Order: sequence, then structure tokens, then C-alpha cells
Amino acid sequence: MDAKKIAFALLIVALAATGLTQTPEPGKKKEIKITWLGHSAFEIVSPSGTDIIIDPFLTKNPATPTELKDLAHYHPAYVLVTHSHGDHLGDAIELAKMSKAKLVCVAMLEAFKKGELPRELFEGVNVGDVVKAGDVKIHVVPAMHSSEPSGRPVGYVLEFADGRSVYHEGDTWIFGDMALIQEFYHPNIILMPVGAVADGQMPQMAWLAVSRYFKPEVVIPMHYGALPGSSTEEDLRKVFGKDPRVVFMKPGETKSF
Repeated sequence: MDAKKIAFALLIVALAATGLTQTPEPGKKKEIKITWLGHSAFEIVSPSGTDIIIDPFLTKNPATPTELKDLAHYHPAYVLVTHSHGDHLGDAIELAKMSKAKLVCVAMLEAFKKGELPRELFEGVNVGDVVKAGDVKIHVVPAMHSSEPSGRPVGYVLEFADGRSVYHEGDTWIFGDMALIQEFYHPNIILMPVGAVADGQMPQMAWLAVSRYFKPEVVIPMHYGALPGSSTEEDLRKVFGKDPRVVFMKPGETKSF
């Protein structure tokens, strides 16, 4: 073997030792990034980079970190709104206008007239609809709540290309058709509203819904800790115990799954 071949062989051995020649593990899933912005507001980035913001109650949200109240910080492709209450609709219209994101929600005519949102930025939906958002399918599912001044409450299941899904329940009480949401979409991650009386669903009822209807790998509590009368993390831990599926997040925190 000549000197060049010997040198090449030694290079291959060195690269293998440092792991530089390793190929990605077959079937390994890329990460879903979830940022809790406080209350029910989340930013979710798909494995391929599709940026989706849900219920962007930000500038007036006491729980949102100061640096994240600036709407210029965000560059979503889609903004989802579960219903027209101010603590969910929040800054959705202004954020969509600034970022040129598509705003997805059940028709809320008064809110859109007031915000003068361009028609091309509005995607009106109803329960059962599916919106294609890059590598994500957004499934519109029911929720049990109210929605003044218009529209109706919904939740969203984000289905990713690798088969996993995230279910944002919106603002809801337990209801029997959650069994169908499990059957159709089998969410791996559930963003679960767990407020006190002032926020709708009590923690005990929220946990009953998860226990009875779903088989998630991760449950992230939301819709608490921002408004007067809300549950605290201590309240929630008393209900959920030490279930390893429950992942508590701090407003502004990002986790990858």
C-alpha cells in the first residue's frame, strides 16, 4: 500500500473515531418546539420549521414576559384563534397584519371589521375542517365554551408529517366527543386548560378528561396563573400528583419534543 492510500485510511479511521462519518439514526424524529407565552398562548414550530401561534393574548397578558410582548418578535406563518374572548383573540389581528400570517378561526365578523384585516389573510373555518399549513395539517375540533361577540369555540389538533400530533384544547369543559378526537387524531401532546372557576374548566375536571378519553405522552397545563382567580402551579400539582406525563412550563420557556 502506497503512502497516499495509507494516509487516506488513517483519515477515515480518525473521522470515524470522532463520529463525523455517522449518518442520522434511521427513523429518528425531528423535534417539535413548543413555547408557552402565558395563559393559552403558544408558539409551536414544526419539525420542518412551520411557525404557528395559537391564541396570542400577549401585550395585555400579565404572564407574558416583557420581552415577548413586542409583536415584532414573532414571524408566524399561521395564527390560530380558538374563540373571540379577549384573553384568546388578544393581538391576533394586529399580529397577522404585521407578519402577513394567515389568521385561522371560526368567522368573527365584528372583530375583523374592527381590525380591518385584509381578506387574503383570513381563513374562516368550522368544526371538521382541515387547513394545510406547510408540513402541518390543522384539524378544527369542537370545544364546550362561549364565544362573544361572535363565532363559536373550537380547539385545534396539529398533525405533523411524522404522524405525531399536538392538541390545543382551547377553552373548554369536558365533553363526550373528546373520545372521537382521540380516535381520529390520537394526540401525543395535549395543551390542557386548567383554570379555576373564573377560567372555566377546573383542574379536577381537566384531568378526568385526560384520564377518561386520551392516551397522551405529554400533558402541558395552560390557562392558569395569569388572570385573577386562576389556579396556581401548587394547586395543579395537588391534582395531578407525580404523573410523569405532566410537563409544567414557565411563560417564555421553550421545550422540544
